[in-house]
Formats: sequence, structure tokens, C-alpha cells
Amino acid sequence: METVKSLNLRPKQSPVTRRALAFTLAIATAFSAFAPMSLFSQTSAGSTKTATKSKKKAGATASSSKKKPASKSTKAAAAKKRKYASKPTPQSIRLSSAFVASANLRPMAQQLAATRSAAAYAGVQNYAAAHPGEGAAAAYLALGHAYAQDHRATDAAAMFRRADAAGKALDDYADYLGAQASLQANRPADAYTLLDHFADRHPDSIFVATAPILLANAYLQSGDPQGALRTLQPLAQTPVGTKADFRYVLARAYQLSGNAAVASDIYRKLYSQLPLSSEAQQSRSQLQSMGQPLTAGERKSHADQLFNAKRYTEAGDEYHEIAKNSSSLSTADLNALKIYEAVCDLKLKHLSRRDVEHLPDTGDDTAALKLYMLAEISRNENDATGHDAIINDMVKRFPASRWLEEALYSGGNMYLLKHNSQQAIFHYTTLVTLFPRSTYAPSAHWRAAWMNYRIRNYSEAARLMDEQIQQYGGGIEIPSALYWRGRIYEDEEHNFGQAANYYRALNATYTNYYYAILARQRLAVIGNKDKVEPSPVLASVHPTDVPDLSPELPEDDIHLIKARLLANASLNEFIGPEIAASPDSPEWGALAQAEIYTSFGEVTRALQSMKHSGLPYFALPIDQVPVIYWQLLFPKPYWADLVTDSQRNGVDPYLVASLIRQESEFNAGAVSRANAYGLMQLLPSVGKAAAKKNGIKRFSTNDLLNPATNLLLGTTNLKQVLDRFGGQAEYALAAYNAGDTPVRLWLSSNDYKDVPEFVESIPYTETREYVQAILRNREMYRALYPIR
Repeated sequence: METVKSLNLRPKQSPVTRRALAFTLAIATAFSAFAPMSLFSQTSAGSTKTATKSKKKAGATASSSKKKPASKSTKAAAAKKRKYASKPTPQSIRLSSAFVASANLRPMAQQLAATRSAAAYAGVQNYAAAHPGEGAAAAYLALGHAYAQDHRATDAAAMFRRADAAGKALDDYADYLGAQASLQANRPADAYTLLDHFADRHPDSIFVATAPILLANAYLQSGDPQGALRTLQPLAQTPVGTKADFRYVLARAYQLSGNAAVASDIYRKLYSQLPLSSEAQQSRSQLQSMGQPLTAGERKSHADQLFNAKRYTEAGDEYHEIAKNSSSLSTADLNALKIYEAVCDLKLKHLSRRDVEHLPDTGDDTAALKLYMLAEISRNENDATGHDAIINDMVKRFPASRWLEEALYSGGNMYLLKHNSQQAIFHYTTLVTLFPRSTYAPSAHWRAAWMNYRIRNYSEAARLMDEQIQQYGGGIEIPSALYWRGRIYEDEEHNFGQAANYYRALNATYTNYYYAILARQRLAVIGNKDKVEPSPVLASVHPTDVPDLSPELPEDDIHLIKARLLANASLNEFIGPEIAASPDSPEWGALAQAEIYTSFGEVTRALQSMKHSGLPYFALPIDQVPVIYWQLLFPKPYWADLVTDSQRNGVDPYLVASLIRQESEFNAGAVSRANAYGLMQLLPSVGKAAAKKNGIKRFSTNDLLNPATNLLLGTTNLKQVLDRFGGQAEYALAAYNAGDTPVRLWLSSNDYKDVPEFVESIPYTETREYVQAILRNREMYRALYPIR
């Protein structure tokens, strides 16, 4: 186990921290002359050292050597900097000035948004009184937003009016949010005034598309459905016309104007096409009030979509209501509804074998559904013989039923957990054969390949792994398939050259994935001997399409500046949409949003913004991604305590940081549904035992929300888990996630050739991915923050 000898893992101030300070400290001076600049242009300590060394080297060799060509990433960054180096516009200058004017508001506004206490309201009100102009405008926006959250619509509308009067930088927000509050306060005339010609007055606003919907609501509230129709009809064929709120208001306008037929048609389509929207239920209510209730078929379609969305309680209630209130249904239809209602109860664990056996016998696909339920109950009762007999019956009678597809995947998973490889292979292979386009097919195909590997049927495993790579390219199983096919080439076929080809393809395409790390280890072992032509299978492995990432931000982009200004007023939910409104935001939006959150200390939200961006960071080498991206993806809050406590317990601090990133994303106040607390997600009982071991008296569960306490007790617990599994991180991490008992059961077979084979064999998908992610992230932390 690697230990840290000193606390020098804590870096000098990082670019992220410097940029955060730039928001609140340096910007006022920088914008005094409104010169184009980057709020985030300061270099890190590490970059400064590198630059100094480069200057010394250049001075020593200038007369005898050529300059080294710039790297691809350096050239790209330079190109981006030139692209974003535009001159400030009057609008960007005005927005930047407003940002400076409201910089000191941020902590008070964030406190108000979080607590909405009397003291927080008073603090922001006092700020508004003391900072006329744009500072006051931002403060009034914060107050209006808080009042709206407290359902004080009249007060909210008043604050938004004051914001509009005080400044112009966020006047589109003042108008739009003010109109919302006015409607809630039953003042449609005020809303109409704020929304009239909104797009002409605010052409760059993110609310341009939705303002007509709000305006139409104002017309309806004031009894003018024709005004609502005039507003909405021109937009019906545009993208906004597909949205549920637009369609519902349009239907209401037709209904109130006397055109019941058109209104009914829109309501029905909305109910069936957008069943998960709140407007779907409102549409149903309107149809009932019009005396045009939905048909049983329409309601059945709606319930089916609820079921597919795993909203089983609502779907079951709908099936029940259809059967109860539709007197014209045939016996076959009523029997089908009973079975559909029952499968919802099964998913909610409210159904017994006796309940299923008493369901009616039918001759259509619901008969397959009844058999599926019996198969699931047999699985739950550990009745493998009964389960298999039902599956065989379904294959014969209903070979195309979706319920057979579900039953086969569920049965394969059952036998995977039971370590019955032959039966697991049968279920997965049958599924792929009968349902080659199933959403389960890639996973089932890979599991069949892996089960063949585990029973040492290497020739079939190799065939299936190559088939996986060719047929399911880009799937999440491809890194596994590449690695283990390489292992078969290396260990069983002794074709080291082809093994190396697979490892290189894996390393090139999935550079920082768990299996790419293992592939590099294998390449170091087998070296470069026996080079051979790459297998044709590898032609199916394509590099990930990665956008050109740059550390530069377009500092004069009005949406970026507005997003920063919104953060000052704590209108946080609008930060992402505002950034996304910029046409170039796919190139820099994730970075901008994360840095805004980091600038006021929300490390967790910054990390989430980077993770949810969809950018395939891990497909690129570390040096091809700007360092700021990695620092946001792998933050180091509480680092001094983390290192100290890791040292005290003899635990690798990189492992601890990676575990925290996976468990809580560094949210010290996180409490899970399983009642786990804080950074390292400790159960109260675990925390109490660790507290006793550390001599902490009067321990309470809330102590686990203290980062310092959680780190101390969490590293103590992690050390104990590691010790229980001989210091093997893979076993300990699996136990940390799934518990000791399952891990000891998995290890009891004692037939794993090595630790990676154990990891891939973990039958719980969540636990397997958890272990792999933490081990991958540990290497990322090591690479990004080396011990000096």
C-alpha cells in the first residue's frame, strides 16, 4: 500500500481557485477600462515553473537548436484564443459592468436561496438599498426569486418590477419572471404589459420561445381566448409547438373560444403522446369537463407508457380504473387489464404466486405476461426447475413476445448470480438469437461471452468477443471485449503480437478507461515482440469523436456574462440554459458552467456539470485535454485532512479521493436513501464504531456531516475493510459497496486466474462498475497530482 511521506500533495493555488478569485477580486480593476481580457487567464504554479524552465533552456540552446513544434492541443488552444478575442460590444460592456456592480451580492443571495430566512431577506434588501443601479437590480431579482419560491406571488412581482426599474442588464429576467409572478397573483394585465413585444425588446433572451406561452396564459386569464390564439397559432409548426405546455394552452384557447373539436383533438394527442407530462393529466380533466372522456384504448396506451417508464403505481391505478369504469369492454379486455394491473403489483413486490395463479387464462400475449410473472416468482422462490419449465413453455408458445425477452434476461441474471454459467449462457444466447435488436442484446451477448471465458471455453469466448466488437461497436462492453480477447490471444493462444494489437487498440480508443490501464500493464509485460498484422476485427474499433477542447472562454459572449451575473443573484437554475443559448457553447459550455459553480465554492455541482456534459474525456490522453478540465473533474477539497487521515491509517490518499468522488462527489452534506452520511457515505453504526476506535466520545450521527470527522472515521473504516481482505483494493471496494458477505461468497469459488478476472466476474453491475471507476480514478488522481 502506497503511503504519503509528507503533506506536499497539497498544491499551490490551482487555476480553478485563481479563476474563482478573479470573479470577485480582480475583475473590478480589469473591467474599469472595459479592455478585453479573460477572467480565468492566470497560470497555475505548475505552469509558472514550466515556463521558467523553458526560458532557461531556450537561453542555453537558442544558438544551436530549432524551436520544438507546438503540440496539437497547444495549437488548438491558440486558435480558440484568437477566435474568442473579439472586441467588447455595448451590450457585453453593460453586462460586465453589472457583474462588477453585483459581485459582493453573491454570498448573501446564495444564503437567501438556501434558507429564505427573515435575516437572509433583510440582508439582501439592505444590499439593494446600499447599491443603486445594477447592484440593486440583481438584489431585487434575488428577492423576487426567493419570494416566488415561498409562494408569495404579490411580493415576488413587486421585487421584479423594482429590478426592472433599477437596471437593464437582466431586464428580460425581470420581465419574464415578473410576468410569471403576476399571473400567480391573478394580475394578467401586468403580465401582458411585461410580455408584449418581448422578442423585439429582448431578442437574445432565453425566454423568447416560451414568452408567447406565458402571454397566451395572460390572455386566457383575462378572458380573451382569441388573443391567446393570435399569439400561439403562428408558432404551432415550430419546435416550441411540440412542447406539452404550448399544446395545452393552445387547446385551452380553442376550448374557451368555442372550438371544442380542435381542443379535444389536441388534448387527446397530448395525453397519448406526452403521457409523462403534468399537462397530460390536465388534458384528461379538461376532456372530462367537456363531456368527451378518453376511450379505454387511449387510456390503455397511456398506462402502457407509464409502465414502460417504470411508473408502476400510476400505471397500475390506470389499468384498474379502466377496468372499473368501462362497462362496454369485452371479457377478454377485462381479463387483460387484470393481468396488466397484476404485473405492476409484481414490480412493486405486492404479488404472490397464488395471486398470479388466480389470474384468468387468456389466449393472447397476456398469457405470455402471466407466464412471465410466474417465472419471476419462481426466481424469487429459488425454484430453478419451475422457472426453466416456464421459460421452455414460453419459447414454444410465444417466441416473439416481449415478455419472453424480459424473462430470458431476468433468468440469465438469476443464473449469473447463482454462478450457474451453463444456464446463464443458455438464457442470454436464446435472447440474442430470438431478439437480436433487443436493448438487452449487447449486454446479454457480452455476458454469454464472459460466462464461456469463466468455464474456460476459450474458443467460444474468443468467437463471441470478436463478434461483440464487430456487432456492437461503441457499446459499453467493448473495452472489456478488447481486453479479454487480448488475454485469450496472450494466455491461451500465445499469439503475443495479436494480443498486443488488441491492447493497443484498447489503449488508443479508451485511453483512460479501467481496461486501458490494464492493457498498458500487459503491453509492458509482453513488449514489442512477434509483431503481426492486426486482426480484421479491429477495423470495427473507431476512435471516439471528441470535440476540440480549449481552456479559453469567450469573455465577451453575452450569454456567458449573463450566466455569471445570474450566479451573483443566485438564479442558479438559469445558469445552464443561459450558457446553452450561445451558439458556440458546445465547445466551452461545460467548462464555463463548472467554473461558475467553483467560483462560489460548489465543487460538487461543478463536478456534476463536467460529468453530465457528455464529453468523452476518458477517451483522450491526459495531455490532450486542458488541465483545467481535469482539475474540475478531479477536485481536491479537504485535501490536507484527507492526506493526514490517510497517512494516519496507512491508506492510499488517491484511493480515498477516488472513493469520495464516487460515493458523494465531495458533497459533505450528502445523505443517501440507505442512510449513509457525508463524504465517505458512512452508516451511523459504522461511524459509531470508528469513533470509538479513535477515542471520540459523545459521537452523534450528525457528526458524520462534518468533513473533518467524516474523513477521520471514513479512512479508519476503509483501512479496516482493506485489512479484512488482505489489503487487496478490488476486494475491499467491492465490499465497501456490496457488503462483506457477497464478496466472500464470490471469492469462495477460488477459481479466478487473477484479480481483474474477479472484477469482471462481479455479478452486481453497480458494484462492478463502482470498483472499476474508483480504480480508474485513482490512476487519474495519481497522474494529475504526483507526489514531489
